[in-house]
Amino acid sequence: MPQTTHSHCYSVQVAGTAISERAKIVRQGRRLEYFTITWNVNEGIVALVFGAIAGSISLVGFGFDSAIEVASGSVLLWRMMVDADLERRERNEKLALQIVGLGFLGLGAYVGYESVSDLVRRHAPERSIPGIVLACASLIVMPILSHRKREVGSALGSTAMDADAKQTEFCAYLSAVLLGGLLLNALFGFWWADPLAAAAMIVVIASEGMQRLRSKNCHC
Repeated sequence: MPQTTHSHCYSVQVAGTAISERAKIVRQGRRLEYFTITWNVNEGIVALVFGAIAGSISLVGFGFDSAIEVASGSVLLWRMMVDADLERRERNEKLALQIVGLGFLGLGAYVGYESVSDLVRRHAPERSIPGIVLACASLIVMPILSHRKREVGSALGSTAMDADAKQTEFCAYLSAVLLGGLLLNALFGFWWADPLAAAAMIVVIASEGMQRLRSKNCHC
């Protein structure tokens, strides 16, 4: 009988440790999402303001992508708040994926329309040094942030967090495309580089959106 009691106490202790460890990881996830939201609010404002000034569709599109990342981070933060409730956790996982997916498709439609319009009208954007600096900063920060999110998503078995990590990684890809377009325009005066860079974003944006909408499985 004492052995049975000891085994039961040990099981309770292990379960308590697992819950405590998960709560710690959830707190890490919350901090990452707070940082994501703060970074992307500032990034989005800079991109939209200077994109509008320069007439750069790739920079404006990058700003709207930042807005989607803010929405995604907010939804993931909401999901983290109810992690201890399994039923609400699963429901929020699925809803988070759907919201982010629709946001991507909307962004893809907007960037596609604007990039084609600029090519047809032969619209030449102004050079944007702030945009180039922003793209460089994003190329440094986003891969690190994505890696940290993947670690948290793996530890929690969260499909939504993993999707958010991929979205952050995708932001780094967009930064590289944006930087290429801005540099070609600034250094060589290739006006068509900006709308072509924006058009190149569409394929990745649409693909990411469809993946989110098709992700119905929750492994949390």
